[in-house]
Amino acid sequence: MTEDLKEEGKFKYIEKGEGKTLVLLHGLFGALSNFKEVVDHFSPNYRVVIPMLPLYELPVLDTNAKRLAKFLHEFIEFKGFKDVYLLGNSLGGHVALIYSRKHPEIVNALILTASSGLYENAFGSSFPRREDKEFIRKKVGLTFYDPAHATDELVDECYEVVNDRGRVLRILAIAKSAIRHNMAKDLPHMEMPACLIWGKNDTITPPEVAEEFNTKLPDASLYWIDKCGHAPMMEHPEEFNTILSGWLKERNL
Repeated sequence: MTEDLKEEGKFKYIEKGEGKTLVLLHGLFGALSNFKEVVDHFSPNYRVVIPMLPLYELPVLDTNAKRLAKFLHEFIEFKGFKDVYLLGNSLGGHVALIYSRKHPEIVNALILTASSGLYENAFGSSFPRREDKEFIRKKVGLTFYDPAHATDELVDECYEVVNDRGRVLRILAIAKSAIRHNMAKDLPHMEMPACLIWGKNDTITPPEVAEEFNTKLPDASLYWIDKCGHAPMMEHPEEFNTILSGWLKERNL
């Protein structure tokens, strides 16, 4: 999908289709390609946009979930978007939550899949072990119910990241900021419709996280995908798209 990447000023993004604006937010290790099937499915009827979050460009001391939400606001203002639908996976969900809490007048709907913001299992104190590709392969495999989805391409991308000291420092800074910034008290004040799509076998943001989001958000609908881990839109794209399409239609969004 990188061949479709547009660059304007400090912003890099993919934009396809016309209509209501669906903004997709990737996670900490998420590539834009993670959303390929979502873009293909929704771009005939929606304007689908994926901004590249500046995970590795910000100063280390300013690299955190709140700053990424501020960047998202700058991007949405730059593009002149109104009444957006935000779809966030993992860290991207957390960024969507922070943004929605601060700018509810712009967010028509919130879609969270395996979102952080309440609780998550991080890579642990052993991460990262440099120069050990098999260790990285096992860690990437934990993202999925079926570790076969940890392709060589994904492993190579993560391997490259963890062997770059600057990137590692920023990943750790963002991860720590996400853990510190618990949004449990904010959720009851977020009244926009929310769609929660969760893997039943997610070990990073496990099912009880989805249930807490569902309880605390005033207008939430929770959907489960079986035999699915932390990236439902990658592991079961057809089921993910069917669930989201149905919810959007039901809500007339």
